[in-house]
Amino acid sequence: MSTLALFTASCAVGPNFVAPPSPDVAGYTREPLQSPQTNRDGPHVAQQRFVSGAEISTRWWAAFRSAPLNNLIRLSVERNPSLQSAEAAIQVANSNALAQRGLFFPQIGVNYTPSDQQFSNMATQAGPANPPQSRYTLQTAQLNISFVPDIWGQNIRAVESLDAQTEQAQFQLEAAYLTLTANVVTAAIQEASLRGQIAATERIIKIERDILGILKNQFDAGQAAQVDVLAQETALAQSEQTLPPLQKQLAIQRDLLTALAGQFSADEILQKFSLQSLVLPSNLPVSLPSALVAQRPDVRAAEANLHSASALVGVAIAARLPSLTISANPGASAFKAAELFTPGTLFYTVAGSATQTVFDGFTLYHKQKAAEAALDQANALYRQAVITALQNVADAIRSLQADARAVQTAIKAEDTAKASLEIVQKQLVLGQVNQVNVLNAQQAYFNAATIRVLAMATRLSDTAALFMALGGGWPAHCPTSDWRGCVFETRVASKS
Repeated sequence: MSTLALFTASCAVGPNFVAPPSPDVAGYTREPLQSPQTNRDGPHVAQQRFVSGAEISTRWWAAFRSAPLNNLIRLSVERNPSLQSAEAAIQVANSNALAQRGLFFPQIGVNYTPSDQQFSNMATQAGPANPPQSRYTLQTAQLNISFVPDIWGQNIRAVESLDAQTEQAQFQLEAAYLTLTANVVTAAIQEASLRGQIAATERIIKIERDILGILKNQFDAGQAAQVDVLAQETALAQSEQTLPPLQKQLAIQRDLLTALAGQFSADEILQKFSLQSLVLPSNLPVSLPSALVAQRPDVRAAEANLHSASALVGVAIAARLPSLTISANPGASAFKAAELFTPGTLFYTVAGSATQTVFDGFTLYHKQKAAEAALDQANALYRQAVITALQNVADAIRSLQADARAVQTAIKAEDTAKASLEIVQKQLVLGQVNQVNVLNAQQAYFNAATIRVLAMATRLSDTAALFMALGGGWPAHCPTSDWRGCVFETRVASKS
């Protein structure tokens, strides 16, 4: 069949697909790539460095050095229905492509027709010696053979389109895998963020309760006004009011992680996450744009879609050209089944026909124009996919460049607010500060502690976003039939 394919491909009508060139850019931002910087005179924060052109680890999430995260992702990849659906889509596309290949061969059918006939002799045979009716049985067996030579390469182009759709389904599996793993990492970081916010809220609630106790004692001793006690009770109630929404968000986040793992909410996952259990990756690989379009699955899927649309133009053009059909019907016919295929019972019919549409109301013409427009659309979608991919990487780079200083500023603000609150508490015991200063110090510390948690979580999330924007590290040699084992067993040298 490969010889036939090569022969017919040489005369297949329509455009021959050529993969689009890599984007003519050397980087993702206008300025040269610069690693995140921090202020030297500020608090110490973990440093990150961009490594241009470095490879991405297949198990990129391992850079966060969290065993619970590694286990949860393995569980999610094994059980998540979205990946199982994407695998089934590959089988559908591949089976359709194999089915289309069958048209390269003659189509052969078998027909066996036994019949029993009775007719009258009254009109044709006279005389009392002849019976008025005659009856006989007839056994007929024959082959129905038809073959449509692929003169213009219509079937070649159809197979080409379906093969491209199979590739597209494979890349969509990669995209689903990348999206799932990134969602698990992001959801785990969000859980860690919520736990950090809850812990910060509980700390400030404890401090406010201690201050309320001091004020009550001072009120009982006549050293504080009732309005100060009431103001502190209000501040405590407001802080306690922020706790249930955070606890609700945490419960919902646990449900999300459980669902991503392919389990029912009643079977909640065992893994739990905190900011202290996640390590910020220090070395961040940044692929070159030319490598990005070759490894990011949504771009590769868009390229496969472009390939499929290109082949369908050839299918539409070939449909307007003359077609040739060759048919043959060899067989045998006898009065008894045992006599089939004996001398004198054989027959055959061989025919050839050529068909050309003369007028169809411009139906085939407009179908060709539709296929050409679909090719233009697929080309635009591919270019948009490339632009979006480069934008995602640029956004992640700029975010990480800003995150380092944001975390540093948040740490400084929390340390300052905490020190200020400690001084105010000491002054409150000595009766040297009014309640307004106490409330302001409490609120400042509460805000600073929450912002610090959010800033640290944002930096982790933006790091995961960079890995996702770069397309993860799907190994090109993984077979579709056993990609799970290949992904988890492959060890790509990681510099993270």
